[in-house]
Amino acid sequence: MKNYPPSFKAAAVARYESRPEATIRSVAIDLGINPETLRNCVRARLRPVRSRKRPRTGSPRPSKTPPWGRNPRSER
Repeated sequence: MKNYPPSFKAAAVARYESRPEATIRSVAIDLGINPETLRNCVRARLRPVRSRKRPRTGSPRPSKTPPWGRNPRSER
């Protein structure tokens, strides 16, 4: 899987958006990338930006340790 720099992705999306008659497939072929890669870049641009950290509300998450204690078999 190739990792393209953000500047390339932004330029690819801009090229697609600037040509109303073009398809994602045709622009991707022009750029030499997989059409799904361009489609994902377009979708990512349309998605609203969300913060990764969300404020905690309510009670904290329960512990993964069962109420009766640890399982000695899983510690082997």
